Formats: sequence, C-alpha cells, structure tokens
Amino acid sequence: MVNLIQTMQQWLVELLGDNSRKMLIANLIMFAFTILIYWVLYVVIFRGFRALSRRVLKEDSQVKPLRIQKQEILSAAEMAAILNRTLMTISWFLRALIVLSFFNTILGLFSWTRDLAKTSSDKLIGVVVNLWTSFTDYLPDLITALITVFIAHLIIKLLKQVFKGVERRRITVPGFHPEWSKTSFNLLRLMIIAMTAVVVFPYLPGSSSPAFQGVSIFFGVLLSLGSTSAVANVVAGIVITFTRAFKIGDHVKLSDTEGKIIERTAFVTRIRTPKNVEVSIPNAAIMADKVINFSSQAKKTGITLHTGITIGYDVPWPKVQALLLSAASGTEHIESDPAPFVLQTALVIKQQSRLSWHRLDRYRTDENPQGHALEGS
Repeated sequence: MVNLIQTMQQWLVELLGDNSRKMLIANLIMFAFTILIYWVLYVVIFRGFRALSRRVLKEDSQVKPLRIQKQEILSAAEMAAILNRTLMTISWFLRALIVLSFFNTILGLFSWTRDLAKTSSDKLIGVVVNLWTSFTDYLPDLITALITVFIAHLIIKLLKQVFKGVERRRITVPGFHPEWSKTSFNLLRLMIIAMTAVVVFPYLPGSSSPAFQGVSIFFGVLLSLGSTSAVANVVAGIVITFTRAFKIGDHVKLSDTEGKIIERTAFVTRIRTPKNVEVSIPNAAIMADKVINFSSQAKKTGITLHTGITIGYDVPWPKVQALLLSAASGTEHIESDPAPFVLQTALVIKQQSRLSWHRLDRYRTDENPQGHALEGS
C-alpha cells in the first residue's frame, strides 16, 4: 500500500510540476486520498464483521450445537457465542492492522519522515517473518507431540473399554475382581498421562528455558508440600479397594458411623446413615480404624443381628431372658438355624451374687446362725 501511494504521489507531482508549492498541493491531495482509502477499508471491515456477528447471534441462525454421538458438549447458544468472539477478535486484529498501515503510509508521503516509515515497516515485517519462521521450525516438534498425545488417548480409550467389560462381568480375568476395575483403570490412566507428559515436555516451546524450568520446580514444590494429606487419602483409597473391605451398597460401620456406602472417591467415602444423613469420611481415617461390614456375609451365610439391653437388679433375669427369646422367635424373617440366643454378661453375675447373699442371710437366721454349711456352695 505504501509503495502504491508513493507511486501515485510521484505521478501527481510530475503532472502538476516540480516546485515546492505544487508538491505541497500534491501531498495534500494524496493525504486526503489516503485517509479516504483507509477509512473505506476500516468501515467495510467494521460493518462486515458486525453484520456477521448479528447473523450468528440471531435466534434463527444456522449454528449447530457441538455433539459427540448423543452427548451435547456445547449448546447452539454457546457455539454462537464462541463464534461471535472469534469474529470480533479477527475484526479487531484487521482494524488494528489498518490503523498501523495508515500511519505508516502517512509517514511515507513526506520526504523528512520517509526513512522512519521504512524503518518501522521493516521492523514490523521482520517480526511477522520471525513469528512465521518460528512456527514453521516448531511444526515437526508439534506434530511429534500431537501424535504422542493421540496414541496415549487411544490406549486410554482401549483400556477404558476393557475395564468396563471386566466391571460388567463381560470379560473374566482369573484372580481379578470386578470391583477393582475402576480403581485399576484410574491408576493406569494416571500412569499413561504422566508418561505422556514426560515424553511431550521436551517438545513444548520454551521448555529448555530457565524461566520455564523455574516455574515447573516452583509448582512441584507447592504440590509436594500441600498434597500430603491428599496423597495419604488417595493411597488409603487404593488399599481399601484392593483389600475389598467394602463396596458400593454395603451396610457398614466405619469408626462411629453406621450406614450404607453410596460413593467411594479417591479422597473420601460417603455413607448414608439410617437417618438419611450423608457423611463423608476421609479414606485415611478409614484405614486408621476398623471396618465392620454387615453385608459381606449377609448374602451367603447370614449374620447375627444383636442389640444390648439394660435391666434393673430387682428384675428376675430368667423372665427377661424368656421374653427376649420369645420376641426374637416371633420376629419375621428370623432363621431357625442358628436359633436366637441371649448372651448374659455382667448382669447375670451381679444377680447371682445377690441371690447367694440372700440365701446366706436366710440360712444364718433360721437353721445355722454361723452360716458354715453354705460355704463352698
């Protein structure tokens, strides 16, 4: 554009004559013509992209949502907003380029600023050429990194389908339990992502610079210092999974919380209590305490449900025991084998001790005041 304007300026000077006054007139004419040309370009770019933006944002626009099979990733409105921002970015870039080119052309009209215009134009072109050269030089590394990421993605996708088949019992692996599938897949996926990051890291632009390495070390130190408890919970969750202490749907007692397992994540295990309260327990806390699983044997051999009661010393324990056995036997779905039973603890000992004392007092009073005949009974 600058060369074209300067050629037209030279032609106009030759047409009007080579003197200072006519050169000034020629410069003013070319100045006005330059403003007109760049103003028309600016208006065309501005109005053209604004019309495209309005068309994209209309309710009856032809913008389609982004879908992967039957899953909608981005709605039509979100896609329209992204496309509109892209159009606005291109519009602002082209208008900024027009403004820069306008000032460079104006500087090139006059002999005393022509060198400055040429210098600034050469620097701008040099920056663009350097960017393009850097991009073309980086293309082989970029292709290598993309191929590596693509292969890792395919491997993860294949492993996901395999472990999903194991979880649904469509694939049987001897010695491998289906409930291990999800945790095993997550571990393998993490390992593959870590290996992929190690392989791709040298191909990233600026990966060998001291600034990039310093930032990486800084974030690594922050992660190692701040994730101690998180790593402990993750490791505990893995151990709990492979020891098969419980699974989703089991009725368990963890620490002082009893209820049904509704979710198990890498960091916490969630339980719904009989009162419909959801409790989140860190996996590390579960590893540090005992786990009582009421469901592990319930479907096989059954379990013995029990409860504790407290009675007073003045209540005859044989009658209480008979009532408890009667109530247990009359309960619905109670198995006859093994039969219900009552486990007597401290209450029986205290009751027997009290009965022996009454017998001793009665024997002393009625037949033997010394009470020697009851010793050793």
